[in-house]
Amino acid sequence: MLDLWGVVHDGKRIYPGVAEALGELKSRGKRVVFLTNAPRRAWFVGSMLDRMGLDRALYDGIMSSGEIAWMMLRDRSHPFFAPLGRRAFHIGPERDLSVIEEDVATLVADPAEADFLLNTGPDPDRGSDDPAPYRPALEAAAAHRLPMVCVNPDRYVMVGADRLICAGALADIYLELGGRVFEVGKPDPAVYDPVMAMLGLSDRSRVVAIGDTPHTDLAGAQAAGIDALWAMTGLAAHAYGDNPDPEALRRVALAEGVDPVAAIRALRW
Repeated sequence: MLDLWGVVHDGKRIYPGVAEALGELKSRGKRVVFLTNAPRRAWFVGSMLDRMGLDRALYDGIMSSGEIAWMMLRDRSHPFFAPLGRRAFHIGPERDLSVIEEDVATLVADPAEADFLLNTGPDPDRGSDDPAPYRPALEAAAAHRLPMVCVNPDRYVMVGADRLICAGALADIYLELGGRVFEVGKPDPAVYDPVMAMLGLSDRSRVVAIGDTPHTDLAGAQAAGIDALWAMTGLAAHAYGDNPDPEALRRVALAEGVDPVAAIRALRW
């Protein structure tokens, strides 16, 4: 199970050596599924990887938090989703609206008319590096007691060399305002079930998860009973540099409440 942003690509291009590493894994009969907190459906994420030039033969499937959110909005069987109405006030860019396609929800422009707040993250028009511009919209939604569906629990992501906020950073503000939030994606252990189904496995001891973020990738794998490797790319590279001290990393991991099997410098063979 591989994270995408920060492990396979940087939001703009595939990291050097990743395609070759995936090819070596596939040549040895390994199954590879991407598990990402991207707030878009799996087909959208796949088309993004196509544009980056990653061959679909190198992986077996994609599961995204956007795909899971879409399924939860469609099925309405989860206790948080069952009582939600259909009208959503959206904070996020238009490109994320695959999460409500096939009429699982409809958008309204006024929080007063909405049944819930759909948070897919920052909109480039309002900025992607500071959550402050989103506070008025969050305050308006909180004033109407809208429950928030947060479709990306990540707080930050690296896009190229830039550290940008994600939907989770807006969820933190909403919690401060007294709002009710449901975060779809890692570290919720439930999101690992559909990935195990994609892999065609029930024995979790045969699986390893690779990610760059302790509180989502590593914590989620640990909660799901899956061994994890901490990739020193993406946010980890931004935080700890090119040559981190192993003992210092271990202290950081334990302080985060996780205990990965090891750290790897990158996804390379």
